[in-house]
Amino acid sequence: MGLLTAACAAYASLAAWLWLTLAQGMFWRTDVRLPPRTAPARWPSVAIVVPARDEAEVLPRSLPSLIAQDYPGEAEVILVDDGSTDGTGELARRLAGEHPGLPLTVVSPGDPAPGWTGKLWALRHGIAVARTAHATEPDFLLLTDADIAHEPDSLRELVAAATSADLDLVSQMARLRVVGVWERLVVPAFVYFFAQLYPFRRINRPSARTAAAAGGCVLLRTTSAVRAGIPDSIRQAVIDDVSLARAVQRCGGRIWLGLAERVDSVRPYPALADLWRMVSRSAYAQLRHQPLLLAGAVAGLVLVYLVPPAALLAGLMTGHPAVAWAGGLAWLLMAGTYLPMLRYYRQPAALAPLLPFTALLYLLMTVDSAVQHYRGRGASWKGRTYARPSDA
Repeated sequence: MGLLTAACAAYASLAAWLWLTLAQGMFWRTDVRLPPRTAPARWPSVAIVVPARDEAEVLPRSLPSLIAQDYPGEAEVILVDDGSTDGTGELARRLAGEHPGLPLTVVSPGDPAPGWTGKLWALRHGIAVARTAHATEPDFLLLTDADIAHEPDSLRELVAAATSADLDLVSQMARLRVVGVWERLVVPAFVYFFAQLYPFRRINRPSARTAAAAGGCVLLRTTSAVRAGIPDSIRQAVIDDVSLARAVQRCGGRIWLGLAERVDSVRPYPALADLWRMVSRSAYAQLRHQPLLLAGAVAGLVLVYLVPPAALLAGLMTGHPAVAWAGGLAWLLMAGTYLPMLRYYRQPAALAPLLPFTALLYLLMTVDSAVQHYRGRGASWKGRTYARPSDA
């Protein structure tokens, strides 16, 4: 019975990897970059909205890059200081004085209203300021996190892509920092798993039903934001980027998501605990706080990522080559599809066979997210804990 179970698990895992490799939107490819673009006849106006809560550590490396945007049209930066206690707002004003470029406005929305997450409450205030500060509303909103640094041509390229392809939302997944040992193990896998859940090519089809965005860098048409009721319609969302993309898509907007080339996160995650908090704070929210979905996610992670090396070792140790071959081929497909992401992050190919270990860490992070939720310390960020939407 044990051998039959092992064989079935090995074959099922191999079948899953064949399907993922060939039929899941080529999720493992990393060549989805900004679509072909040309400069518009008239450069539209843009308001860059930056929600920031206790971001004094990273702001000196990110905010100057926004102020220094080389954009031919009218643009401004609005930083929303969301109740910071580390002098974020004062630092932003000082940086604006030291780095000439786009005008900066620093505002504060006060504490979030009931039923709102802090980031979306800050975005609501920033968008309202952007829409009422001038005689005419900005044509586009660039929603970008306080830890995201942009190359000088980032805004220009984003707007050119949106206008050339008539897109309502253009989002780039910023290249996260990969320096320490744990960042090397966990960060590329984070983006790999995200792409597996939300294949970029599938999202970018004109008739797509799958929707997602990367919250660190989202260019959004103001008219589409108004039509979709952004951010009021998603005010309770913990995973706000995916919810935002779905809201725009539901209202008939065209969305696009890809990997960034010149947009980088400068936030460090030097210890495993830092990365653990990054994942676990929203993992159970991704599963809609449903125990059955949690059980399915755990079973899926075990089957897809942990069974292949276990089957290979079991087959070799017990003298059953069919089990070993099935497990080995599944592990090979896993590692092979991970290689492009490692190359994108400029990491050694030797990390590819370690993906099962990283997947085990993600499994434990997901379970911990559920445990923290039921202990009343669920989705949390920067000192705030959020209830599930039905309880908010």
